[in-house]
Amino acid sequence: MTKETATYRGWKKLPDNRLGHTLFSLGMVARVPYFGTVLPTVIRLEPGLCEVTAPKWFGIHNHLSTFHAIAACNLAEVAMGMLSEATVPDTHRWIPKAMNVQYLAKANSSLRAVAKLPELPDFDEITEGQNLIVPVSIFDKTGLEVVHADITTWVTPK
Repeated sequence: MTKETATYRGWKKLPDNRLGHTLFSLGMVARVPYFGTVLPTVIRLEPGLCEVTAPKWFGIHNHLSTFHAIAACNLAEVAMGMLSEATVPDTHRWIPKAMNVQYLAKANSSLRAVAKLPELPDFDEITEGQNLIVPVSIFDKTGLEVVHADITTWVTPK
């Protein structure tokens, strides 16, 4: 079993409620300011899984007044990034390498992104660079998947 990452330990120290989620998310945005453009809130985090919500507000609207496609990509990257931070041990590092995105339906509401690995990698076996694909499903408030992204990260030992 891989040791807990600093990010995951930090998440667990905060209360599992709106205040704890908000504090964690503010810290995340302080570290990665561009994430703040979608006003994300991490609501669930564990190795191999991250759930993030984002409100529909005028700053992310497109010309149809729906959630802009690239803002949805940013939300997908938030979910992938926090999953990676909670999963990849401090013996390794990760960086996004590619994103394959499918826009499945108009996003007329706030969104919830779920990044989930089908299984956790054995990081002891990653002795050279390796691609790790993180699937991210983005749902509207009715539960309809409106965007799907497969984000390839490059994982290497430090």
